[in-house]
Amino acid sequence: LLRLTLPLLATGAAALAEARGWGLLRALAVPAPLAGMLSLLLLDLAIWAQHVAMHRVPLLWRLHRVHHTDTDFDTSTALRFHPLEIGLSMLWKIVLVLALGAPVAAVAGFELLLSACALFNHANLALPAPVDAWLRRVLITPDVHRIHHSIHRDETDSNFGFSVVWWDHLFGTWRSAPRDGHATMTIGLDDFRAPQAQRLGALLLQPLRRDG
Repeated sequence: LLRLTLPLLATGAAALAEARGWGLLRALAVPAPLAGMLSLLLLDLAIWAQHVAMHRVPLLWRLHRVHHTDTDFDTSTALRFHPLEIGLSMLWKIVLVLALGAPVAAVAGFELLLSACALFNHANLALPAPVDAWLRRVLITPDVHRIHHSIHRDETDSNFGFSVVWWDHLFGTWRSAPRDGHATMTIGLDDFRAPQAQRLGALLLQPLRRDG
């Protein structure tokens, strides 16, 4: 869908910026290894900020809530996004890549990281408590991200990270556990629990609804 609707994707934008000498990192003559590391860090922060905006801007939330209407939490949830949100997200990444002049390898690595982390942190896994406690010092684990899919809106509006926990700790959006417990918490949104709300047509048209 992205290839049909957008002439340029993130890695293509990085190659274009490299060929034209565009981007802040090139203007500052940042050495390649450091440029790669900074690009990964800044792209990660930018996607975190995009996720926050998707929750706090009403029109964007109507797109993003398609992801949250899933009443189960498993790896398939990582793939459940409205096509318009996918397109907007790619446009945001393209703008960032062109503005930064991010290296092609860093952008390709970031895209791989984004997909791998999404599949991992949406998995229906109960990691051993010591393992989870150790991993969540740095990484978003399934237990960390499951809180973000809670039916309680204050929990939904927390833990926005997809790879590292740093941004949520830094900006005060971190929550360590769901109030109802992982085994008994309710996943999804109150207004979209009926079977008919889970059908493809209803999901595609859902952003037109003002409720939820």
